[in-house]
Amino acid sequence: MTITPLDSEVYSSIPDGEENGVLQDTLISDASSAELADLLDDRMVALLAERARAQAAEGGLKLLGEGGLLQAITKRVIEAALEDELADHLDAGGAAEAGQDGAKRNERNGKRTKKVMTEVGTVQVAVPRDRAGSYTPEVVAKRKRRTSGIDELVVSLTARGLTTGEIAAHLAEVYDIETSKETISNITDRVLDGMNTWRTRPLDPCYPVVMIDAIHVKIRDGQVANRPVYVALAVTCDGLREILGLWVGDGGEGAKFWGQVLTDLKNRGVADICILLCDGLKGLPEQVNAVFPLTVVQTCVIHLIRGSLRYASKADWSELAKVLRPVYTAVNEADALERLAEFDAAWGAKYPMITRRWQDAWADFVPFLSFDKEIRSVICSTNAIESINARYRRAANASGHFPNEQAALKRIYLATLALDPTGKGKVRWANRWKAALNEFDLKFDGRVSAGRR
Repeated sequence: MTITPLDSEVYSSIPDGEENGVLQDTLISDASSAELADLLDDRMVALLAERARAQAAEGGLKLLGEGGLLQAITKRVIEAALEDELADHLDAGGAAEAGQDGAKRNERNGKRTKKVMTEVGTVQVAVPRDRAGSYTPEVVAKRKRRTSGIDELVVSLTARGLTTGEIAAHLAEVYDIETSKETISNITDRVLDGMNTWRTRPLDPCYPVVMIDAIHVKIRDGQVANRPVYVALAVTCDGLREILGLWVGDGGEGAKFWGQVLTDLKNRGVADICILLCDGLKGLPEQVNAVFPLTVVQTCVIHLIRGSLRYASKADWSELAKVLRPVYTAVNEADALERLAEFDAAWGAKYPMITRRWQDAWADFVPFLSFDKEIRSVICSTNAIESINARYRRAANASGHFPNEQAALKRIYLATLALDPTGKGKVRWANRWKAALNEFDLKFDGRVSAGRR
């Protein structure tokens, strides 16, 4: 990196021969008790301000990337830290201290240049060496070309749905950092250990509600094929949201594979699920009750309504929804059957498949009617998991297709890490479930309270 005349002026007060703690002696002599901004003396601030004004006059202030104000400072900070590290190593004796059989004292042995990618752009630093070769840098480790901030930036951008090519282009445009898509992929691979730990972590013994759904992604396994990624979202006994895991299946979404997912949850410590919400997949209740016999399988009422409207003309949707409402807001099953008979009398001749759809799904729908309004309001739909799946689809679609299952899981796991970055969603979720959890305790005979212990 080229130092401009003004950069040279900023650092001209530092003698060239003083290599031990160069920047520390002038700027951060009391770092433990002062804020970083307070460590800059007035002359330094004035020179940097002059440079900023000159840049602004020439077309715009630039802090990051080639020619940025922070780039020169970052170079000197890294070099000063390396010099200080080497000085401590030599003072401590290193690996080749003198005094042993007349050996010469370990001393400095020049420098070598090295390009390092940082959060403010690529800087070329001079790494000092010692004669004995026993000095191992920690600020910029051997064979390391990036600071940890760059890795965190890449992971964050990937979590927000950018492809490896888009991230490489972003680094080049904003930070003047040239890197390959393969390097970006290798950086994100560092989350794999954390992902595997997260997918096998122990779970709570009881969950009041678990919502399940699947998305489909393209995975290249010989040839590109749509593969389901199974997602389980739970409400904890404290009213918090928890994604229990991600699983990749074969072919289409199937009840049998959901049985394997539920067995995995049981092996990880789940002993009880009060209600399992689903979109009405055929054969699922049998698979659920084989693993959790006390679990109530509830089909999504919103899915049932949407599915009914698909059989009708759009012009009739509003009226049909109005007539169907008394069915799912009925006080009990008998009342709901009467309301369904009224609907069939009014619309059955024109849309017989709607009545048949409700009759076919009746066994999975009717548990909904046994709950009071607080519980009904939170289990009437699976919108919570569908909104998460929408984020997952956006992240997966940005990549087109994946070379293997691990790549697909990594992308979706990173999207999981980016959910609710402010934490406000967690608060809203907990507030929404407070009233319902009190009713869960009454309805399910204290099973939720037992899960809190």
